[in-house]
Amino acid sequence: ICNRGVPMAILVTGGAGYIGSHTVVELLAAGHEVVIVDNFSNSKPEVLNRIRQISGKDFAFYQVDVLDKDAMRQVFKENDIQAVIHFSGYKAVGESVAEPIKYYHNNVGGAIALVEVMNEFGVKHIVFSSSATVYGLNNPSPLTEDMPTHTANSPYGSTMVMKEQIFRDLAASDPDWSITILRYFNPIGAHASGRIGEDPQGIPNNLMPYITQVAVGKLPALSVFGDDYPTPDGTGVRDYIHVVDLSLGHLKALDRNLTVKGVETYNLGTGEGYSVLDLIKAFEEANGIKVNYKIVDRRPGDVATCYSDASRANQLLGWYAQRNLVDMCRDSWKWQKENPQGYDVISQA
Repeated sequence: ICNRGVPMAILVTGGAGYIGSHTVVELLAAGHEVVIVDNFSNSKPEVLNRIRQISGKDFAFYQVDVLDKDAMRQVFKENDIQAVIHFSGYKAVGESVAEPIKYYHNNVGGAIALVEVMNEFGVKHIVFSSSATVYGLNNPSPLTEDMPTHTANSPYGSTMVMKEQIFRDLAASDPDWSITILRYFNPIGAHASGRIGEDPQGIPNNLMPYITQVAVGKLPALSVFGDDYPTPDGTGVRDYIHVVDLSLGHLKALDRNLTVKGVETYNLGTGEGYSVLDLIKAFEEANGIKVNYKIVDRRPGDVATCYSDASRANQLLGWYAQRNLVDMCRDSWKWQKENPQGYDVISQA
């Protein structure tokens, strides 16, 4: 179904979120038309203004829940959608343990509703935002895409495993689908302008926003969960990737998705592991600021070491992470320092 006179566009679900907003900026910079769908359950309307400021471009926006199929049909009717990048979903591991049904309903149900509507409109190109959590606790790092993924250690991780399986089954049933699964490692950093960044609701679940909120005086101290892991300094080792590098990975994946049918899966990470204490030290050195932290007990479900083998994305997508740990720390701090309350600031007229 083609809307004559309407340029072909990329639909970005969850496009006002942390990774979604950075990806929209890069899509606009690359000359794509963009349609954003977001229900603001984990994002703020101000993000849209900031994207316009950075890009100097406009885009279509719909405040819609992906589970609302009638509203989603309207989006497809009014726009000539070429492909979808699917970010929307709940992502807090701890909350998923406390409220598993909420996560299964929203994350798995949302993906099913989305592909049903896409199918109705003959749009069969999707880039899906998955996670390294699908690798569970038992695979040794570096993690490769062909490792087993049936042992996710939280309901959140299980929703990712399920969605990946749904997409594989869909592609097996209909060879016209082009599906790209991107498994993220640990995105941190922010746009170099300092205008968009990570703005978690309440107490942050992720390490970098916690560090920056301690540094800016919003939180008293960082809790480091465990210093008795079998790692060089006893703290957990992760593969941190700059959110802009991650966003550019979506553009490379989209280019290939538009020409290759079937399902392809890629890790997006740097391939380097850094410990929690490495990250704190790098942040302090990059920004000349001390971070108050304390060692506390391990968190259940945390794996000691998790980093990627990103060679498949290097070879098939021509994608490489360009930004280093210093860049990630500097950009994270610029965002937090210039937006101490995140997006909850009344823009000065």
